[in-house]
Amino acid sequence: MIKVVSYNMHKGVGLDRRRDPRRILDVLEEIQGDVIALQEADLRFGAKTRIIPHHMLDDHSPWHAVPIAHDGGNMGWHGNALLVRKNCSVEASAALHLPALEPRGAIRADVVVDSAPIRVVGMHLDLSGLWRRRQARAILAHVESCAAPLPTVLMGDLNEWTRQAGCLRDFGRDFASVATGPSFHARRPIGRLDRIFTRGFRVIDCGVHATAVARRASDHLPIWAVLEPLG
Repeated sequence: MIKVVSYNMHKGVGLDRRRDPRRILDVLEEIQGDVIALQEADLRFGAKTRIIPHHMLDDHSPWHAVPIAHDGGNMGWHGNALLVRKNCSVEASAALHLPALEPRGAIRADVVVDSAPIRVVGMHLDLSGLWRRRQARAILAHVESCAAPLPTVLMGDLNEWTRQAGCLRDFGRDFASVATGPSFHARRPIGRLDRIFTRGFRVIDCGVHATAVARRASDHLPIWAVLEPLG
């Protein structure tokens, strides 16, 4: 069984307007995911430095960030980061350059979790529906271009308010949508902006993590799914 998590951490700024990376880790430790896709994990302007410091992740968590080839002190790529348990091996990783009006990207990692090789894509898509669909097509094209097929998870903040149209339809052609539930706004969740899509997995359980600390830590609630690779 593999537990995956997607979390827009809002640059570590909670509903009390305080930036608190320790609180983000507290939320993640409550969930205990094996692979975690973070959005807004870096500052947006200036040096775009990482919100969760190296020492805090290395010394006070069971995860490490998937390395992405780029310059700077970021955790990932355009605010997207992937965390995996320290006993998992990362076989490959890539930054995906997405078509966009504003800086947007996605990241992909091939990871071995408990002897099971899987492929994971973390993403944060555009506010514009037109650009979201272009970004979805670019992500799908990248996944199909990978040399070896693997059970695959796509997850992140899609910024899609519709139920089945737009980029949801694009992803849904080849991937199954996991019924995690609404995760935005954390104070009163009504929007399913955060999504998980799978191919090559059986969904064992899924949901939205809505504890007291999660409701304060970000404007999004984390979503999660427990998956079993098929075959």
